[in-house]
Amino acid sequence: MSVGVVFVHGIRTSASMWRPQLEYLAERGNRAFAVDLPGHGPRMAEPFTLAESFDTIDRAVQDAAKHGPVMLVGHSMGGLLSLEYAGSETAPALAAFIGAGCTAVPRGAGLRAYRGFLKGFDSLPDRGAALTDYVLARTLPDETRLDFGAGGYAYDAQHVALAALTALDPLRAVRSIRSPLWFVNGQFDQLRVNESLFMRTVPHAELIVVPRTSHLVTAMRPQIFNAVLHLAITTAEQT
Repeated sequence: MSVGVVFVHGIRTSASMWRPQLEYLAERGNRAFAVDLPGHGPRMAEPFTLAESFDTIDRAVQDAAKHGPVMLVGHSMGGLLSLEYAGSETAPALAAFIGAGCTAVPRGAGLRAYRGFLKGFDSLPDRGAALTDYVLARTLPDETRLDFGAGGYAYDAQHVALAALTALDPLRAVRSIRSPLWFVNGQFDQLRVNESLFMRTVPHAELIVVPRTSHLVTAMRPQIFNAVLHLAITTAEQT
């Protein structure tokens, strides 16, 4: 039976970021669905909460599980939320797990620095939209350039979400995940900060570092990320 895939996006973006992966899996013949977290994308008017985020992930996983085994894939904040969900006592068994750009413990000086960086963006007349578009236009390939912003940017949810993430314990959660597990990071990803700690915590996990790639590994190197999806799905189907 083929593996279905549930995708969980990162902060500020939406399900639109997964367009290349959804198209790839459709061609491959795998069922796939990308959620929109509260406060993001078409749900931007909703408040962001951890409880509703976990419920959103759970609804998608439970729906996908009606048709067969499920792999959960999360990027950045979505990866941290997915780790916490997958490591909970009530989560259903997963066929596989991929966490992209999420090997960081969400607290301490690094998180404070990032929140300060975002506040600086917020102080700009357009809340940094023009600067964001400028950076994406010069770092992402033509095929994925518009995907991150296609669902809008969740400016109002980002600070609430970052504050909420401090309640997560990804190292505890990841110890409880028994399915095949991959971490995928860009070489220049700032969220590699605790990469070695994650790998020591779960030595059975596979780590893939993509050269010359930023935090936006799924969009900057979509073919490579799709190859990881193929690897993980093939592994899960043969387990």
